[in-house]
Amino acid sequence: MAEGLLRDLLPMHDIFSAGLCALEGTPADRLALELMWQSGIDISEHRSRNLASWMMREADLVFTMDSAQTQFVIRRFPVAGNKVERLGEPCGLDIPDPYQHGLAAFCHALRLIERAVQCRLPALNRRTNCSVH
Repeated sequence: MAEGLLRDLLPMHDIFSAGLCALEGTPADRLALELMWQSGIDISEHRSRNLASWMMREADLVFTMDSAQTQFVIRRFPVAGNKVERLGEPCGLDIPDPYQHGLAAFCHALRLIERAVQCRLPALNRRTNCSVH
């Protein structure tokens, strides 16, 4: 959902997402598809993939959803640690993973993502090659 929202708001930037334990090639969850469609954003082409070294090299900025993910990514890719930030950091937000937690969890996660992106939008307009995890 974060990738879809960022791509919609920042079409001039190269934005991609990857997971830490993703089932490679899996489409977005149907609840995420529906919520994003209601927001006018089509994420039906999204397929999951795992975070890889090449992604860390190519990205100018890497967003995580929560503090634990941030620490994990920095430990796994210490050379790129200066690129890693929690998406909701400026707002003091951790964004919980809604996967397998139902519609309410997806709605809550999307609201937090929207809030975090709005906090970051001015700075993001000046960057390229953002990665979301």
